[in-house]
Order: sequence, then structure tokens, then C-alpha cells
Amino acid sequence: MSATPHAPIAQQESGAVKGRVDIAERPAASAGSAAAFLVLLLLLGVFGLSVAIFIAGAIAADQGEPGGVSRLVVGTLGLAIPLLLFTSFTIVSPGQTSVRQFFGRYIGTVRRTGLVLVPPLTSGKKVSIKVHNFETNEIKVNDLDGNPVEIAAIVVWQVADTARAVFAVEAYEDFIKAQAESALRHVATTHPYDEPGPGETSLRGGTDLVSAELAEEVAARVAIAGLEIIEVRISSLAYAPEIAQAMLQRQQAGAVIAAREQIVEGAVTMVDQALKRLEADDIVSMDDERRAQMVSNLLVVLCSDQRTQPVVNAGSLYA
Repeated sequence: MSATPHAPIAQQESGAVKGRVDIAERPAASAGSAAAFLVLLLLLGVFGLSVAIFIAGAIAADQGEPGGVSRLVVGTLGLAIPLLLFTSFTIVSPGQTSVRQFFGRYIGTVRRTGLVLVPPLTSGKKVSIKVHNFETNEIKVNDLDGNPVEIAAIVVWQVADTARAVFAVEAYEDFIKAQAESALRHVATTHPYDEPGPGETSLRGGTDLVSAELAEEVAARVAIAGLEIIEVRISSLAYAPEIAQAMLQRQQAGAVIAAREQIVEGAVTMVDQALKRLEADDIVSMDDERRAQMVSNLLVVLCSDQRTQPVVNAGSLYA
């Protein structure tokens, strides 16, 4: 008889992780600071009275007076009950919550702050709901074009569902760090570093769009842990060292070509305006050969990288 294989504990579909622990945060029964202080004063009064009764009963029992034993019993119960009810008090600081359990059973989360009255015999785990942030490790990954790049991101997050954060995953802080790096690696492989094609977004030129896509994917991956992603920003982006020099030369060549194109376009416009002005003002009459010579000279002067040295022609152009 063959054993039936167990289903996987967690599945990943469309970037979202799904687990077996189905739990959601709910408010725990609690009372605020005013009620907690009144109950605390009452318990202290009962505790003090019980101490007095216990001492009186002990003295009476020692002297053989009637009712001494009953006083001891009443005093003992009076001491035990307040000691038991003292477990109903907890202190919650601003930005913190208390996830309450009753003998291992989740009964709710306390989000009140200050001195809070909770059900007795419950244990609590403090969970921070403050805004956290961390920077992922700088990972090396191939972009859409196959070029190795090094990339890192800063993730800003906070706990939204305390029950999921405590019970759905083992350690939610380690969980979000691992999932953020996994999402960063996946998103980086779906975009080119630069020079995007039609309908594409580059990592370098579309930082805002890539960051939004990355935040959406990280949020989908950590939803199982009850975590909320506030913002994700790329903090480091560069070609890997082995191709950085070659890519720098390519970028420099592209910049030089773009600058040359702009220089040539401006020079041609200036030459055209100069010729039209000379002809319009009837300053000089030029045939095709003289026009070609002037165009050549002006383009050399305007497009040259170095300062040109004029040469005076004292003779005729046709000599």
C-alpha cells in the first residue's frame, strides 16, 4: 500500500505566497487605564485586608482561640485571588501591541496603550506596529538583455495584522528580508538596464515605475505574514565590475555621437542662414563652385574640435 504524499505547506502563485495557517487579527477583551487603575486599587485593598486577616488568624490559631483556622483559610483565599488577578494587568507602550494567548489559544490583540486590564491567566507577546525599514543586500543579477548588474533596494514596512505576523510565519522580520530580495531579483530580470525597446521600462530610466512594480510584488509576497509595504526604492544600481568599463565606453561613445549630431545640425543651419543672408543683401555673387568652397570652409570652422587657423588666399580661386 503506497503512502499518499502530503500537499505542500506553502504555494506560490503569481508572486503571492499562500500558507496553511488561516488566522486574522481580532480585538481582545480589555479595559482601559481608568478601569485598570480602579481594579488595581481594589485588589491592593483586598490583598492588604487578606494579609491582616491571615496574620490575625495565625495569632488566634497559635493561642488556641476559636475561629483562628477559619481566619487562616479566609486570609489564604484572600491572598490567592488577588495574586491570580494581578496577571490581568499589562502595560502597552505607544507603537506596540500585545498579542494575547490563553494556554496557547489566540484570543485577540490589545492595541490600547498604557495600563490595560486583560483576561487573567493570559500570556502576551509584544509586537511593534511602528514603521520599519531596511536595505537589502546588493545582489548580482542579469537584466533583461543578459547584462550582469548589481542592485539593492530600501524597503519601508510595518505590521498590519499582528496575528498573522506572529502565527503565520516563523520570524516575520527574516521573512520579509528574504522575500524582498527574491522580488528584487525577479523584477530586475524583467527590465533592461538602459536603452529600453518599445513598450519596455529600463532600470535606470524608469526608476519610479520599477520601484512601484517592486513594491507591489513584495507586498504580494509578504501578505501571508500580515505585513504592509509602504514604499520600496532602489538604492543602488550599477553594472557588474566585469562589464562596467565596456558599458562606460559605450555610453561615452553614445554621448559623443549625440553631441556631434547636434553640432552638425547647428552648423548646417548656420551655413544655410549665412548663404541666404549674403545672397539676399547682394554682398557677393557666387557660382556653385564658390558656394561649395564657402560651405566647406564654414563647416570646417564650426565642426572642428580645435581652433582653426585662417589661410589668406591672395590669388583667384580659379588660378
